[in-house]
Amino acid sequence: MQKPISRTFAALLLAASPLVLSACSESNAQESDRFAKVEIKAEPLADGIAVLFGAGGNIGVSYGPDGTVLIDDQFAPLTGKIQTAVKNLGAEPVKYLINTHWHWDHTGGNENLGRAGALIMAHDHVRERLVKGTDRVPPAAPEALPVITYHDGIKLHLNGDEVWVQHMKHAHTDGDSVVFWKNANVVHMGDLFFNKVTLPFIDLSSGGNARGILAAADKVLTMVDDDTKIIPGHGPMANKADLTAYRDMVQTVIAAVEKAQGEGKSLEAVQAMKPAAQWDVNPDAFIKGDAFVEAVYKSLQKPAHAEDHAH
Repeated sequence: MQKPISRTFAALLLAASPLVLSACSESNAQESDRFAKVEIKAEPLADGIAVLFGAGGNIGVSYGPDGTVLIDDQFAPLTGKIQTAVKNLGAEPVKYLINTHWHWDHTGGNENLGRAGALIMAHDHVRERLVKGTDRVPPAAPEALPVITYHDGIKLHLNGDEVWVQHMKHAHTDGDSVVFWKNANVVHMGDLFFNKVTLPFIDLSSGGNARGILAAADKVLTMVDDDTKIIPGHGPMANKADLTAYRDMVQTVIAAVEKAQGEGKSLEAVQAMKPAAQWDVNPDAFIKGDAFVEAVYKSLQKPAHAEDHAH
């Protein structure tokens, strides 16, 4: 079982987010020391498929005769440890890399792996946001950028499986993808799903919206069965029952906030109602009840997103 996200790590967890201010003030020495202590732990999921737990987003690995496919890559200082963990699985060096979204705890190793020859794939908006950067995250190096991008999704035929990569609109960000191995019955949800460690983080500044989180959970639930192994963006491995409980939680909080908004209640008044209190049980959670309710409240103030423009 993976340990809950700690307070000390919270600042680094989503350093790409403007919500995180303390990450930029930490010294390089502190950062190096933190990553030096990180262990990358592998958990086999199916023949030729594993998950890697470390610091940052959970990593999916598919390996076999067609090469090694990595789903997300955590932080740059961990690349060497991740490569060692891949080698210890009996896998070849990473040939393909898919980013579930653009946040730095999922794409921080892109430049290292790109330089090492990995072909990077992601949604159009992931490349756009990496190119642009933010006031706190510099634009990514050319080697870190996805070479293949897509609008709706892409299907890969690798290592004896069909890998469906499907975009989920305006959810955690505007560039989220889920990755589903059809034959192995394994799905990686990125940060569309935080399992048992924190309430959802909805990055409004990156086009995220609570409605999309709910829609993504509903969509994935139509793709899975009781035997599906679900890799969340953060937290331990999950199953359909875990994702169903997560969907129900999001649905319940959205409904409560929507009703209160309809009655003219302010954000502060809705937060005082504590509609997420039942699930706000981890004292070390990165996102607590008030922050989640605020993101839901602000999401519902925005018009429902129309279809993205085609690229």
